[in-house]
Amino acid sequence: MHRWLFDLMVCPHCADELPLRVASGRWEEDQLEEGKLECANCGTSWPVRKGIPRFIEENRDYAGGFGFQWLRWRHTQIDRINRTNLTKERMLRDTDWKPDWIAGKLVFDGGAGAGRFSDALATMGARVVSLDMSVAIDACRETTRAHENNVQCIQGSLYAIPLRSAAFDAVHCAGVIQHTPDPERTIRAMPRLIKPGGLLGYNFYEVTWSRRIHIIRAGLRLFTPYISQRALLRLCQAMVVPLFPITRAISRIRFIRFGLRFMPICASHQTELTRDQQFEWTLLDTFDWYNPIYDQPQRHVRVAEILSEEGLEAVTSNPGIARGRQPSAKASH
Repeated sequence: MHRWLFDLMVCPHCADELPLRVASGRWEEDQLEEGKLECANCGTSWPVRKGIPRFIEENRDYAGGFGFQWLRWRHTQIDRINRTNLTKERMLRDTDWKPDWIAGKLVFDGGAGAGRFSDALATMGARVVSLDMSVAIDACRETTRAHENNVQCIQGSLYAIPLRSAAFDAVHCAGVIQHTPDPERTIRAMPRLIKPGGLLGYNFYEVTWSRRIHIIRAGLRLFTPYISQRALLRLCQAMVVPLFPITRAISRIRFIRFGLRFMPICASHQTELTRDQQFEWTLLDTFDWYNPIYDQPQRHVRVAEILSEEGLEAVTSNPGIARGRQPSAKASH
């Protein structure tokens, strides 16, 4: 972790957001690679391993399956590596942010996984603090090393974010809210990080009629979150290998491709990808369907209401998307 991250970090347990100190450590130039952080007020300490401050005890990580997922597919969705702009274009479309606005901004990426969106943000010139609960954060650090010190990684919970309030120009969170134990609490956890005038962009699973009648997926999910990740991978491979050619053919037929949503695999056939890349994305997305312990789609209207309740203005939403802005000046009471 680079020295500039220390200016942002605070004790996640103390109400006064007290800064942390280095109790011990091994430095490599300006990077703390191994050591221990400590709160002088409450005495709680946390390890720093492989350059990442760790605020999660391993036995409290409910997202362990995502660690397996993103360590295995750490490079699959990274634009720089797959030579597409799929992640960048999706993020800009979802947030309605402009590339020239992103450049030079400090952005929090909540639930960063393997660093797909963190990498895209850094490529557009942002400084990014990436947080994830699982060991996927190790994949994120590896992925984003190309940006030197402009991406800093933290292993921590969205329910106890060890970062100062009103410190970030923007907050981004994609594909995470529905996979947490308390989605409303998750939605409310991040707006405090945004400085006056800063922006927020959420992407999440929307409640849809097709999800309600997807009997095969619902039936499989009765047991898939509770089997080992390796067993789940074998199950997904057993489904994807025979069905992938069929879904790929159907995806090219305009009037019947809507039927893909009822398949037991999550067929990803973006035309920007090669056939092999489409297969790997389909396998990843199918695993992502069946892996999470929590799978709680949201209604975008309600997400927008919550953001308004948290004090954001200019809140807009549509299925799976919510955006807002922190007021430029807090009203006095």
